[in-house]
Amino acid sequence: MIPHREAPVSRRDFIMRAGGGFSGLALAGMLGLDKAFAAPPNPLRAKVGHYSGAAKQVIFLFMEGGPSHLDLFDPKPLLNELHGETLPKSFKEPITAMGEQGSPLLGSPRKWKRHGQSGLWVSDWFPHIAKHVDDLAVVRSCWADGLNHVGSVCQMNTGSILGGRPSLGAWTVYGLGSLNDNLPSYVVLTDREKMPLGGVRNWGTGFMPATYQGTLFQNGSTPIQNLVPPEGMTDSRQRKKLDMLAKLNRKHSEKNAFDDELEARINAYEMAYRMQSEAPEAVDLSQESESTRSLYGLDQKETEGYGRQCLLARRLVERGVRFVQVYSGSGSAWDTHANHEERSTALCRSVDQPISGLLSDLKQRGMLEDTLVVWGGEFGRTPMSEKGNGRDHNPFGFTMWMAGGGVQGGQTIGSTDELGLWAVSERAHVHDIHASILHSIGLDHMALEFKTGGRLERPTVNTGNVIRKLFA
Repeated sequence: MIPHREAPVSRRDFIMRAGGGFSGLALAGMLGLDKAFAAPPNPLRAKVGHYSGAAKQVIFLFMEGGPSHLDLFDPKPLLNELHGETLPKSFKEPITAMGEQGSPLLGSPRKWKRHGQSGLWVSDWFPHIAKHVDDLAVVRSCWADGLNHVGSVCQMNTGSILGGRPSLGAWTVYGLGSLNDNLPSYVVLTDREKMPLGGVRNWGTGFMPATYQGTLFQNGSTPIQNLVPPEGMTDSRQRKKLDMLAKLNRKHSEKNAFDDELEARINAYEMAYRMQSEAPEAVDLSQESESTRSLYGLDQKETEGYGRQCLLARRLVERGVRFVQVYSGSGSAWDTHANHEERSTALCRSVDQPISGLLSDLKQRGMLEDTLVVWGGEFGRTPMSEKGNGRDHNPFGFTMWMAGGGVQGGQTIGSTDELGLWAVSERAHVHDIHASILHSIGLDHMALEFKTGGRLERPTVNTGNVIRKLFA
């Protein structure tokens, strides 16, 4: 019988209260009261993947706004020869975000050089990263579906240009769980105060329980606020408060069995309590030596911001965080529709040494073997100019690279056409990139499933193939 003070919230709730409870009595007898009414299992417990992956964790270096592959990793001599001319008729002209048809081609004034034993091409905008080419697998034939930033950033994070799907980091945590109960399993870092375009949905969980969503750390020297309890608050007192709060929340949860946000909130309170013991040390960069801080560029104004986040990313994965995403230019700073040369020079300068420092640090600590590092943005830039000195969005062909985590370095995979406009060989869609990242950490993108709305959903929207050459 339902007490008069508690109205059923739905027809399903009424049926469960009226008759469904009788089966619970038998279940309690079979399982024992302690087990029947025990707290639910930890959804973040460590799990075994579908197979043994080389990587245990992922660091995704996200250049938001779209870095120009034509000026970084994909040299195009013909583009310089045709500078100022219109796109030849032999090339299909796409519909671009700004829609400027017939714009003259914009050559690249970059100086190119082969580096390392592998001889990979890198421009003078990335002199520090160029030292690591033998560890990089450069995929020049990436392509995506979106023309604009919000949809494209969303797709590079969730597999779809439309919001509402779980992020790649959420799928990772769902599939593998946590390696450290005292820190979030999925962390998002930015180098500016601005939020990435699309906001929380880029690290959200969509139709999956909110427990798996990413945790955004604040920009600056204090990434996590309120870690230290107020003066006079003892540990035992705080524990009693949390236990009482959990009891009230669980009672409320019994009447709202389908509200996963409530369960996520309960887990978040517990995580916040546990973080007090380990998180302050994890985010304290002052513990690093001066040489390490200098390696990441923390001693230079231009590189301090991104260098701090890259160093923090290393400290987090070192302590068991599964997935760390490090945004450069959050809010779309790499979107160089105008003044491409000036703006890109400053942006490349800000990330070159920090990324190089991260790769060096991971390697000398023996961590690169089990940490997959991914670099890229939501798309690239066009060979056609915009406003005379800028480049438009190019989702039709662009570059990303991976290192560590079982990746075979010192190679380029795929290609764009002679002007860098379209991906033409060994084309790699966003779903292929996601499938490859999951493969590195031991998850089969077609076997990783979550049932919702009566159908099975997968991280790559039921498509995609692992880029096998990455792991050759």
